[in-house]
Amino acid sequence: MPIMIGLTGGIGAGKTTVADVFAALGIPVFNADQAAKELMQNSDEIKAQLIKQFGDKVYEAGILNKSYLASVVFSDAYQLELLNAIVHPVTIQAAWDWAKMQTAPYVIKEAALLFESNAVEGLDYVIGVTAPLAIRKQRVMARDQCTLEEVEKRMRNQISDTIKMRLCDGVIVNDNVQLILPQVLKMHEIILAKLGSGK
Repeated sequence: MPIMIGLTGGIGAGKTTVADVFAALGIPVFNADQAAKELMQNSDEIKAQLIKQFGDKVYEAGILNKSYLASVVFSDAYQLELLNAIVHPVTIQAAWDWAKMQTAPYVIKEAALLFESNAVEGLDYVIGVTAPLAIRKQRVMARDQCTLEEVEKRMRNQISDTIKMRLCDGVIVNDNVQLILPQVLKMHEIILAKLGSGK
């Protein structure tokens, strides 16, 4: 099985941009946030638990009611913890199952809550993506068509960017000034060197 490398960063840092560069290098990428959304829609086990915990409103005609769920969990830390306790373990297992089927020397697992969800366990190396707070807020507002208040509410549910970057083995700066490609290529070389040395 290839080794799994974590890729994380706060909301709006640009994880997906960095993941896309790794993918262009031929490295398979598992998007944990996307996988979690798909599992919430398609996993009978998760559906049953979400309905039990949050009520019938969570699904409308069988479709996940994202706005309702967000309104519940992003204003109540306890409810968010309950949601994560339901979704994260299944998503973490899905990532390992996916990795076993890959043939590349290493794979990337992109996840916003890598440390918060304990999904960091078993990973060989963790790359952090960081950007100035003002840029991150602008990106999320433009991407999700949401208000500054909504962005800040979501940010409060993630550990601080400073702490998150300290926990990472390597950091890529995505501040609209420094180029992403050279930074990714450097990380790619570091990981391949680690593989070659067996460390």
